[in-house]
Amino acid sequence: MSLPRPLLALTAMAAATVLTFGTATLATGTPTPPAPAPAPAAVPDTAPGLPTDAQLRAALLTAAELGPDFTEVPLDTESPAPSPSPEAESGTGASPVAGCDALRALLNRTGAHAPSQNPHQEAEFDGPDGNPMITEALTAEEPERLTADFATATAAFADCHSLTFTDDVGETVTFTVTPLALGDREGAPAVRLDGTLAGVRLNGYLGLERLGDVALAYGFFQRDSDASQLASLYYRAAVAKAERTLGLQAGSTAAPGAAV
Repeated sequence: MSLPRPLLALTAMAAATVLTFGTATLATGTPTPPAPAPAPAAVPDTAPGLPTDAQLRAALLTAAELGPDFTEVPLDTESPAPSPSPEAESGTGASPVAGCDALRALLNRTGAHAPSQNPHQEAEFDGPDGNPMITEALTAEEPERLTADFATATAAFADCHSLTFTDDVGETVTFTVTPLALGDREGAPAVRLDGTLAGVRLNGYLGLERLGDVALAYGFFQRDSDASQLASLYYRAAVAKAERTLGLQAGSTAAPGAAV
C-alpha cells in the first residue's frame, strides 16, 4: 500500500510552516500593526544590508542538484490564505496538529496570518512517486528579531515528543519526535519523526540553521524507510550551498562585516 500523498504533503507543509521565520509568525503570532499616520518617520519593511529575495532564491537547492529523479513542486503563491477561525487565531481550537503545544500554537498562528515583509524564499521537491519529499526555506531578518524567532522555534523543538497530523478526510498519523544531530554542527536544532499509517512506515527530519541574518529551515519526509543518510546528505548540501552563495557561516549570529 502506498501512502496517500495528501497526508504526507500535509505533514510536510505543516511542519515546514512552523519553520517559516518572520515577525508576523514566530515572534508574536500577530502581524506588526501599521504605523499611525502622524509617526515621525516610516519604518522600512526590511533592514538595509539584508539579502534580497533574489539572493535567497539563488542560495536554495535546485532539483538538478538533488539528482535527476527529483522535480520541483510549483508553489501556489497566487491564492490567498483562507480566513482563520477565531479558534485558530487563539491557538486553542480544532487543528490538523495535536500534541507539542508550542509547535501547535506556532502552526495555528502561522496559518492565520500573512507572511512578513522580510526577504523569504522556499522550495519543495519530490523524488520518484513523491518519495522522498524535501522542503527548504531561507528567511532574512534583523539580528535581534532573528535571535528571538530562532529561540522560539528551538524551544518548540526541544519540548516536542509526539506530534499527530490529521488531514481533511480524517486520515491521521502520530509521530514520535526525537532530537538528533542532522548536519555537521551539533548545536543546530534538528528532530527526527517516526510514525506508521496503515502499515506504511513514515519518517521525517526537520532542521534549523542560522547563518548570520538568515535562517535556513529544512524538511525531509520519506515512506517505507527509516534511514537517515539521505536526509543528512541533503541537509548538509543545503547548508553548504547557503554558506557558499550568501557568504555566511553556519552558526554565526552576525553578517560579514557587521559591527560588533
